[in-house]
Amino acid sequence: MLTVAEVLHSEDQPQRTCIGCRKKAPRSELLRLVAEGSGSAAVLVDERRRMPGRGAWLHPSESCLALAVKRRAFGRALNGATGTAAVERRIKPGTNAAGTLPIPPVEAAPTVQPESGSEI
Repeated sequence: MLTVAEVLHSEDQPQRTCIGCRKKAPRSELLRLVAEGSGSAAVLVDERRRMPGRGAWLHPSESCLALAVKRRAFGRALNGATGTAAVERRIKPGTNAAGTLPIPPVEAAPTVQPESGSEI
């Protein structure tokens, strides 16, 4: 059962519709996407939710991303933008925020030093 504070808190936030699953959710639970300017067809993740231009909203889950790609929702929501590489890097596991695969730590090789008096 929800408390009064939880109900009031969820009603205070603006509701947005996910372009993947088409379900409404509070704005804080969704990623804002915008089309990159300058004639490019790339879709960018607007982390701060401040970029200019038309925005689209997507749950940060692989299932909603797959549904949005299958339905071609990016092109309709963002006036022809279809390049979703930045969105995939942000959502898919195994990548970090910079979009590169995590690099395992390199173990230090033991250094071998000659015993005293054995130098040649």
